Amino acid sequence: MNENIILSNEFSGLWTGRSPVRIVSLVPSLTEIFYYFGLDKYVVGVTRFCEHPEVKFPKPAKIGGTKNPSFDKIKKLNPDVIFASKEENNLADIERLSTICPVIVTDIVTIDDNLKVLEHLGIMFQKKKAASAVIKQLSSDFKKVIFADLKTAVYLIWKDPMMTVGGDTFINNMMLYAGFENLYFDATRYPEITMDKLIQDNPEYLLLSSEPYPFKEKHVEEFERILPATKVILVDGQMFSWYGIRPLFTKKYFSSIL
Repeated sequence: MNENIILSNEFSGLWTGRSPVRIVSLVPSLTEIFYYFGLDKYVVGVTRFCEHPEVKFPKPAKIGGTKNPSFDKIKKLNPDVIFASKEENNLADIERLSTICPVIVTDIVTIDDNLKVLEHLGIMFQKKKAASAVIKQLSSDFKKVIFADLKTAVYLIWKDPMMTVGGDTFINNMMLYAGFENLYFDATRYPEITMDKLIQDNPEYLLLSSEPYPFKEKHVEEFERILPATKVILVDGQMFSWYGIRPLFTKKYFSSIL
């Protein structure tokens, strides 16, 4: 692998003992962590989807989306490190950006993966106390959960074509904690499904995510007509798909769904 592309489980020793660096974040979940850890003045560039927290001043530069970051804008920011995600960013973009500076790539599929990345960030940016507090709370909220009486469910992230989530995604892991058994656990990534397939599988619940496709109440009504035996609900996509510190808020949200 390109030596300037660093996997998330290998980066904890970088810059340890030095002042924080100029950070560009291509991942909304990670941007939220940096601000939570008090590193906001070092964040020089973020995507247009990095909406938490609401930043008033100084605002970091917007460098495009997660799938189409602007190479030229990022290069002008002269970053020391770029944070990306296997889940959200394209390999071609990551490889090109690695010619500017090191790119750290996270690969978070489970809560345990999330805890490890939080730990490494705490070490890397000398924020062990803040990281330990989050890790302690998340461990309390998630580590002792017993998965029982799960309701079968399908989670849709897109409408045309219909796309769901497989078992190798963070959303799948969060579905378990919310009380749902993903009917497409055996699939990988984000497979397309047909309406006939959905009708045939007849889930107890159909979860329509608020992102990336913005499902609305009209879509609930549409699916209710097609799947009369299925409970169709709108869900907050950030609560299911954002890692980092976002899971601190999911326990209460999940308890309100079922």
